[in-house]
Amino acid sequence: MFWIIIGVMLAAAMLVIMWPLYRVEKRFSVTAIVSMVSVAVISATLYSQIGTPDPDNQATGMPDIEEMVNTLALRLAENPDDLAGWKMLGRSYMQLENFPGAVSAFERAVEMESAENGQTLSDLGEAILMGNPRELSGRAGQLFENALALTPGNGKALFYSGMAAAQRGDNLLAADRWEALLATSPPPNVADILRERIAEFRGDTPIPESALTNSGPVINAAVSVGAAALAAELPDATVFIIARDPDQPSPPIAAVRRRLSELPADVPIGDADAMIPGRVPSAYASLEIIARISLTGEPIAQPGDWFGQQLVTPAAGATVELVIDQRVP
Repeated sequence: MFWIIIGVMLAAAMLVIMWPLYRVEKRFSVTAIVSMVSVAVISATLYSQIGTPDPDNQATGMPDIEEMVNTLALRLAENPDDLAGWKMLGRSYMQLENFPGAVSAFERAVEMESAENGQTLSDLGEAILMGNPRELSGRAGQLFENALALTPGNGKALFYSGMAAAQRGDNLLAADRWEALLATSPPPNVADILRERIAEFRGDTPIPESALTNSGPVINAAVSVGAAALAAELPDATVFIIARDPDQPSPPIAAVRRRLSELPADVPIGDADAMIPGRVPSAYASLEIIARISLTGEPIAQPGDWFGQQLVTPAAGATVELVIDQRVP
């Protein structure tokens, strides 16, 4: 059942990109086919990372999944204030390809949360989109935008809103959204495709993979946690180590991800960590290196995150001491 649903999602996502190309070109050209394959690979991998229920909860030989879902629906009819139950029902309906049912369940969850949970808004947007791909430029698209306003690092919203921007010809916004998605460190095959599409959107020439693979570290960041952050007894959160252009901080030039439990550590940053083709750390006379403990797991700084930063001059094998001792207000 899981792979059937993945197939449905891929078909819908491909239709969203393919239809405008077909409408303009009146045929499925090489460009259209490449776009279709790109979207298919991105959708499959990202959906497994950010949009599916726990794989351990997939089909495990239970006799009748639909019966279980119906039982859940009946229980919610008697206990309509069960927020977690409505979200579970929405995910279950998505598995069963009952997209109208998923929309109704997620709408109830959104209402209970006063439309203030970005993830739930994204889930509702996806359910609407799966039922009608044209809604990427309608209600679903607006829900993804609302989700990003609440949680700027929401992977699902970044992915679909980037698709929507590309569909309406706003390539620079599409590039911005997928650059932010790159900062979440998606799987390498997805990251490669995102970089290629971003380069296309921005009119850049992609750097050959061999050139990236063979490049050594430009900066070695010796990252440690300061006394104030240690005293805060932080959870084992994600740590983003980012290199950016001091004159143009966004988007970052390169990014590496670690866990707080791994610190202190020496973190090499090289051209292979570049986020965007054509923009590599070795090409800059100076770089701002930032190490940030993300308490929410999002690549964009949030209030309460701890960070440290240094302005450095890159040199082969140079080491910069980076102490995380400041807090985002």
